[in-house]
Amino acid sequence: MQDSAFLGVSSSITGRRWKARAVDERLALAHAQSFGLPEIVGRLLAARGIGLEEADRFLQPTLRALLPDPSVLKDMDVAADRIAKAIRDGEKVAAFGDYDVDGATSTALLARFFRAVGSDLRVYIPDRIQEGYGPNLPALLKLKEEGVRLILTVDCGVTAFDPIEKACEAGLEIIVVDHHKAEPRLPRCVAVVNPNRIDEPAAGPLSTLAAVGVSFLLIVAVNRALRAAGWYKDRPEPDLLRWLDIVALGTVCDVVPLVGLNRALVAQGLKLMGKRITPGINALADVAGVNDRMEAYHAGYILGPRVNAGGRVGSADLGTRILSTDDPAEAADLAKRLHEYNVERRAIEAACLDEALAQVEAEVDACPELVLAYADGWHPGVIGIVAARLKERFARPACVVALDGGLGKASGRSVRGVDLGSAVIAARQAGLLVAGGGHAMAAGFTVEREKLDDLRTFLRERIAVQIQDNGPLVPTLNLDGAIGVRGANPMLMEHLEKLSPFGTGNSEPRFAVTDARIVKADVVGNAHVRCILTGADGARLKAIAFRSLDGELGRALLQSGGMPLHLAGTLRPDRWNGNEGVQLFIDDAAPAGGRAG
Repeated sequence: MQDSAFLGVSSSITGRRWKARAVDERLALAHAQSFGLPEIVGRLLAARGIGLEEADRFLQPTLRALLPDPSVLKDMDVAADRIAKAIRDGEKVAAFGDYDVDGATSTALLARFFRAVGSDLRVYIPDRIQEGYGPNLPALLKLKEEGVRLILTVDCGVTAFDPIEKACEAGLEIIVVDHHKAEPRLPRCVAVVNPNRIDEPAAGPLSTLAAVGVSFLLIVAVNRALRAAGWYKDRPEPDLLRWLDIVALGTVCDVVPLVGLNRALVAQGLKLMGKRITPGINALADVAGVNDRMEAYHAGYILGPRVNAGGRVGSADLGTRILSTDDPAEAADLAKRLHEYNVERRAIEAACLDEALAQVEAEVDACPELVLAYADGWHPGVIGIVAARLKERFARPACVVALDGGLGKASGRSVRGVDLGSAVIAARQAGLLVAGGGHAMAAGFTVEREKLDDLRTFLRERIAVQIQDNGPLVPTLNLDGAIGVRGANPMLMEHLEKLSPFGTGNSEPRFAVTDARIVKADVVGNAHVRCILTGADGARLKAIAFRSLDGELGRALLQSGGMPLHLAGTLRPDRWNGNEGVQLFIDDAAPAGGRAG
């Protein structure tokens, strides 16, 4: 029997069923009493599955309590000893990274560490269009010609068998530092450090690390090896915690669960981010007009897209460069360039999304497992974002393929309950892909044009099996409770912030603001709808629905006619001119009577 819809909303204005998060009332009360917490915080902890024994570390995540010995990971000591030897002997070392935020932060972290210990690191970021994702043999051999002997592949490499093995045959030594799903077979090289190796007994909570988290554990291990070798007898030892703002940025932007070690890395990193001590992060915040206290939201939605923009439509190495530099003037110049690229990226993305929507909307009802769009001329740098938009729109996994000649480069995004990465790996193993991999929520692949139809059929069948095992993909919106307009106040925000940082695995609390009337609505920025809400008692609340103008939600807000609505969303501080207020970020809406359609 299906659970009752929250507030009677079985189909909202965006077509979603509202669902109240399940709460163990006894556990919620125990949290409140044991830790002296407000009742709402106890309920939110219980709803997120946090037990009494975990609550203290969850509310106060520290590296002292949560950072493991890096040696628990397979090949970590081998990798650390080899890198430490290269530093001591003055060997030329290179990092072959990725062009997304996780790759940029990982390579910048390594570059900063090498510089701090008196060594240089040659950083190579492949061009997204010309070279694609991951190690390629021509680039690896080019680095060898430059005198590089040891290469670290960062945020990539765990399935790059052929180029890595041929590079090693040519005399290079390679260490893979990755976090993507591995196969039983591993590249034949010096070491493979990856908590998602199939043979990794210590995976457990470390399996959710972003590549930058794995890279942080690596520099902890290398630093320890250098200390043991006496490297710091006549030089200062670096403060590794000084770079946690970079680690936090990559962790948030890679959308990994913010639990355990990830939560500690981000919580401590955001404190540093707020101090604006890294020139690149400071410059990115300035160019974006960020004046508020830094939160995970700023990292994921404001700074991250700008770091990403270089790899998507500009120069692939700009993200690493801005996070590596200590020169404020250089950082300011790079931030301006990345900001301009981000504006260009948004325009390209909008055009691609319009075409993709026109292509899939006619067939979406006949394909409940997956939406797949493809066309010639789409920019490979925006297809991941477009796939995410399609996933949000249709509440199912989405893949977008940019075709060029006989090949297509693709990016996919998934929904909870469907492991898209494993389906893509299976498709590659079945001979349907030239290359491909990923994790549960995201994947990338290269496919021959003539195999697109077979690939679609294969993925649909694989996903159908997962859906059969895990239950149907019903578009739902989980809510933590209902409040009136007056209840959305700074005191509530103060309580909610005890649970931050928010992200995957610790979702930001979402409430329904009930029986609200819109007294003013207008369009601002890039298709956002801004509102002023009022309650029956006259209380007021600011609200905004991002990118909603062209959808059902935006139209409903603009044309509410003063009718009462339930508005679902998250609450954010609204600090302006010294005043402390609250703003609702609207995700969905429904008539106060319940069902919208």
